[in-house]
Amino acid sequence: MTQHDAESPTARTTGRAEHGSAGPTRTRARAGARFVAAGSAVVLCAVALTACGGGGTSKNSDGTTTVTVGVAGNIFDMPIRLAEANGYFSKQKLKVKYVTTTAATGTSALESGSIQFLNDSPTDFVSAIGKKVPETAIAADGGGNPLGLIVSTKFAKAHGLTADTPAAQVAKALDGSTGGSSSANTKGEASVFLKAYGVDAGKVKWVSLPSPAADKAALKSNQIDWFVTSQPTPLAIQGTGDGVVVADSIKVTAWSEQEAGYGQVVVGRNSYLSQHADIAKKFATAVQQATAYMNANIDSATVQTVAQKALPGVPAAVIKASLPQVGWPKSDTMTAADWTKTVTFVNSLGALTQEAKVTSDNWTNKYLP
Repeated sequence: MTQHDAESPTARTTGRAEHGSAGPTRTRARAGARFVAAGSAVVLCAVALTACGGGGTSKNSDGTTTVTVGVAGNIFDMPIRLAEANGYFSKQKLKVKYVTTTAATGTSALESGSIQFLNDSPTDFVSAIGKKVPETAIAADGGGNPLGLIVSTKFAKAHGLTADTPAAQVAKALDGSTGGSSSANTKGEASVFLKAYGVDAGKVKWVSLPSPAADKAALKSNQIDWFVTSQPTPLAIQGTGDGVVVADSIKVTAWSEQEAGYGQVVVGRNSYLSQHADIAKKFATAVQQATAYMNANIDSATVQTVAQKALPGVPAAVIKASLPQVGWPKSDTMTAADWTKTVTFVNSLGALTQEAKVTSDNWTNKYLP
């Protein structure tokens, strides 16, 4: 997912568990969503994480090495944040600095050397590959697309929609409705959902808006009936009583890691990887330890605390309901089959100017333990 919305996974995400393993807690997400307290502060886009400086790899007097990683400031950053909080980077004698990147800046920052690693979305990665940018994916640290489709309270009442309404019924209710779209990706993701249930996205009255914040305002004023964006925004809006989340990546198979493949990948530029293979292995090892921990302990106080620190202002209940909607892998190892699945999903969005392609030359597992 070029980046569609600031908090959208397909745009700045990547990742899927090996062979679709997401851990046992994903099924609890929708139940948690219904208990988000009304009146919670709404965070309409992913909070940008503080940029802690750029610069290249540097050796420190204490024997550690400092590397700089590009993050998007969204839910997919959690493995990297947890790797630091749980001491996995420290164990590898690494110190990490963070720079907040976007679809427009991530690849260029990686290629310039101002960052050494980039937590990237599949869409941005395959777009760069299509442009012959010399970079390689070295780990898949998140799977699927943690999206939410939120309808206005007025539309929900008129059509009898709730969080528990079957996906097919939701799709039929949207036939001929007015949908908001703040990017080509989110429009594509919504269209994939509608098509999966036989609804013609061409019959939807699309309103182009500049951001999820504008989507939210239009929803509240009933200028649009619904829109799609990444969690935690939809759940936060639901928490204030301004809408109802009627579809998510658990309910919508087409958005799940089983169908959509990777949601986030760790990327390095080829020249850096060849010159610093030891550092790349240490970094990938620490991130894999973190994703494995999240896979097994998604509801733990440790994960919740790290997530709340990384996403300040997002209500704790919203974070708790959002995190299981990502497939956190037991292993960050990638497969050709899962890359085929990922590329097929990216191409189905119609957001790229040319068809995406990925070969075995574009990704590797050799830096993973």
